[in-house]
Amino acid sequence: MSDVIVAGVGMIPFAKPGASAPYHAMGTEATRLALADAGLGYETVEQAYVGYVYGDSTCGQRALYHVGMTGIPIVNVNNNCSTGSTALFMARQMIASGALDCVLAVGFEQMKPGALGSVYTDRPSAFEEFDAAADELIDAPGIPLALRYFGGAGLSHMKKYGTPLDAFAKVRAKASRHAKNNPLALFRKEVTADDVMNDQVIWPGVMTRLMACPPTCGGAAAVLVSERFADKHGIGKEVRIAAQAMTTDTPSTFKAGDMMQLAGYDMAKEAASRVYESAGVGPGDLDVVELHDCFAHNELITYEALGLCGEGEAGKFINDGDNTYGGRIVTNPSGGLLSKGHPLGATGLAQCYELTRQLRGTAGPTQVEGAKVALQHNLGLGGACVVTLYKRH
Repeated sequence: MSDVIVAGVGMIPFAKPGASAPYHAMGTEATRLALADAGLGYETVEQAYVGYVYGDSTCGQRALYHVGMTGIPIVNVNNNCSTGSTALFMARQMIASGALDCVLAVGFEQMKPGALGSVYTDRPSAFEEFDAAADELIDAPGIPLALRYFGGAGLSHMKKYGTPLDAFAKVRAKASRHAKNNPLALFRKEVTADDVMNDQVIWPGVMTRLMACPPTCGGAAAVLVSERFADKHGIGKEVRIAAQAMTTDTPSTFKAGDMMQLAGYDMAKEAASRVYESAGVGPGDLDVVELHDCFAHNELITYEALGLCGEGEAGKFINDGDNTYGGRIVTNPSGGLLSKGHPLGATGLAQCYELTRQLRGTAGPTQVEGAKVALQHNLGLGGACVVTLYKRH
């Protein structure tokens, strides 16, 4: 398989629930932006993968028919919070296999306020076994599902390694410093670690409100092409997907007896390992990372899962400033999910948008100087994890 070229990316500003355009309009606009960025018309697209979590079947068609009705296959994708990068994964596979030359990946989400919850309450939940395992590991009655998993993972790290609560506050403060330079981010107000610590407590000793990402509406898209297609159409080949891996849960998720594993730590570690091996690089070669910080706790444990630092060393990594500008690896220059927002279907493609611009050198005030190698991590419970490595050619 050869590298796949990111020909164009598009993203609309993220918004609070109730303040955005409807889902199909967000998907349409993100697609048009990505096509314009690539300098291509919709008629050149051979297939499309469209990701969203909260919506009826064929919402992808509803969005793309406003761009064009060319009769191409449109596949709707739902893989929880990793939905956007799952669409990207499927699009990349079609190019890398040689089956197609130009594929579109789109993601959008129109969300409601409040914590995530089940939509279909008349049938078994996909999380039944996860909930049962969590009930055995932690005592957190009344804590919403996602908060319980990721807060529980952070609590596990605190107990194992003595990680203080303010380490998560420092992650959130860093996100706000980055987001203030991103005009597409939902929350651009800078906050300090003290502000985070003094915010509303939603799980005593574990989490304050600012440590959690907000429900968000938005859309993002990417156009992927083969090298021969790029040559034929005069498309720039600066940014390539050099490696990508997608993993799901293994027995350790339930057998480890650890909330970190239940929240996807091993999935992330395995996906990252595969990507590094395939691309012939290591964590030390990375310049910039966009990772899944749905909660500050998940960003902290993901530093270790991705090998950005050793196990148990995330607290030091944060204190030393190695996760920001001037440090070893700039993480979430966009502001991440914590500040940029987290519209589930769009998140993975918004990460792609940011990293593509970073490697092009066109990221403006969020630019990481001289960025040439970038890593993307997008995780969905239940579970799926996609890790993607981009290189500047």
